[in-house]
Parts: sequence; C-alpha cells; structure tokens
Amino acid sequence: MDYNILWFVLIVVLFTGFFFLEGFDYGVGTLLTLLSDKESDRSQIVRSIGPVWDGNEVWMITAGGAMFAAFPHVYATLFSTFYIALFLMLVALILRGVAFELRGHKDSAVWRSGWDKCIVFGSVVPAFLWGVAVTDLIAGLAIDANMTYTGGFFGLLSPYSIVGGLAFVFVFAFHGAAFLTMRLADRHLIMRVQDVAKKAGALAVVFFVLCMGLTYVYTDLYANPFAAGALVLAAVVFLASYANVINKASTKGFVCSGLAVALTVVAFFLGLFPRLMVSSLSPEYSLTIYNASSTPYTLSIMTIAAGCLVPIILCYQIWTYYIFRKRVTAADANHHGY
Repeated sequence: MDYNILWFVLIVVLFTGFFFLEGFDYGVGTLLTLLSDKESDRSQIVRSIGPVWDGNEVWMITAGGAMFAAFPHVYATLFSTFYIALFLMLVALILRGVAFELRGHKDSAVWRSGWDKCIVFGSVVPAFLWGVAVTDLIAGLAIDANMTYTGGFFGLLSPYSIVGGLAFVFVFAFHGAAFLTMRLADRHLIMRVQDVAKKAGALAVVFFVLCMGLTYVYTDLYANPFAAGALVLAAVVFLASYANVINKASTKGFVCSGLAVALTVVAFFLGLFPRLMVSSLSPEYSLTIYNASSTPYTLSIMTIAAGCLVPIILCYQIWTYYIFRKRVTAADANHHGY
C-alpha cells in the first residue's frame, strides 16, 4: 500500500468517525424542540451531549486538516466550490456552540427558548449541507482542467443532492433519538423519544431508499461491487436499527444506526476511489489521490505524525465517553447549569 492509498484510508476513517459521532450529535440538536416543551426535559436532552459535542467536532477539524496536508488540491477546490455553503455551515455551528454555553446562564423561558432554536438551526443546517456535499462529490461537479469549479452556488443543488441532504437530516435525527434512549433516565421522556424516533426513522427509511435509487441514476457508485454492497448493507442495518428502537432495544438500535451511518460513508468513498472529487465536464479532470496529492516525502512525514497523534485522539475520545457513560437525570442537568 502506497502513501496515497494509506492517506485515503485514513481520511475515510476520520470522516466515518465524524459522521458517526457528530451524526447523533446533530440528531439530538435537531429533535430538541420536538421532544418536549418542558425546560427540565430540554435541559436533560442538552446535557446528554453537553460534555461531548465539542470533542465530536474535533473529528471534522482533523479530517479537514488531513485533507489539506495530504491532498491540498482537493482541499483548495473543495473549499472554493462550497464556499457559500461552508460559510452558512460555519455560522450555524458558531450559533450552536454559543447556544450550548449560554442557554443556562439566565433563568428566563424566552432566553432559553431562543438558544434552543439556535441549537436546532445549528444542527439541521450542517446535516443538510453535508448531505448535499457528499452527494455532489460523487455525482460530479463542473471542475475544469485547472481543478477549478466553474459553476455557481445553485449548481450545487439538484434533485439528487437535495434528497441526499434530507436523507442526512432524517438519518441523523433517528441516530440521535437512538442515542437519547440510551442516555436518558426519565422513562416518560424516553417514551417520547421512542415515539419521535418512529416518525423520524420512517422518514429516514423513505429518503435513504430514494437516495439509493438516485445514486444509481446520477452516479457510477454501483459499478463498484464493494461500494454497492456496502450501501445495500447499510440499508439493511438501518432497518434493523429501526426495528430495535421500536422494540425498545436501545443499545442494539444505536449500534445498528451507527453502523448504518458508517457503512454509508464507506460506500460513498469506495464509489469515489481513486477519485476524491468527480468532474462532470470530463473524467480526466477529476481529482484523484494521485494528481491532487502532496509529495511522497510530505506524506511519509505526515504518516509518522498521524501514527503518534491519532491513537491519542482515540484514547481521549473513549475516555471521555467512559467518564460520562451514566444516564442523565434532571438533577444532573440542573447541577451542571443546562
């Protein structure tokens, strides 16, 4: 395995970890105002991801950093192509982060309700935009011979990318609901989460299957048997997750939903390989792990650094979730100011 393939695999791992962790994170935020109008309930919901949400976003930063260092041409083209979309995502994430910190600083229903809406906005918008980006990358963008995107903002939106964005929103919402059934202690609140999970899961199934069908129409992903197999398996596992959540098997439901998210990410990257950005103008203009990479020497130095630092990140993440493994109660939320 050469360094280019190795770094492709590492980026797949980083993005898979990001979508698995930040997926339920976005999902919890998306469902916040739908699950309850009671402040005590919402505080418990926020508390369930309060200690870990910022750590989950580290995966996105790390994946972006790895992309910049290993495949700088992809990084440059990607960020210039999705500039407006990334700006909107950044605004949403800033509002979301500020809301987590400030919603508990004032004992006012209006104050907390306003910040709760910011959490919802900051969760739905990034989830939707990630879905648009992922589907656009494999469907193809108007990239010319100079690795420059020649289209406009609305060129990023198509029936396929919009369906992909909605699929991400609903899948993450279900993933977040499955996470909450494991993290909350209040039985009445858990029952409410399970009820919402059924509805979110049903919508997720519809849009996931629709996205699979449009993937066949708009992309060449199914030409790769491994990618096609991973995507079909993701659908099967997601259905198993839905069945487990309905049957109140919380842990199995969450594990299966997380596995479905991971398999979907892997399927799309396998469908891309060895490309990283597909050109709709000409296959020769596509950015690959070879024509868009750093020098072999740079990749070799980065491999040593990644070998030292990635295990530290993994250990810290595991330790964090171990520390905050207990179910959240109303007393926990009040004590920590949520």
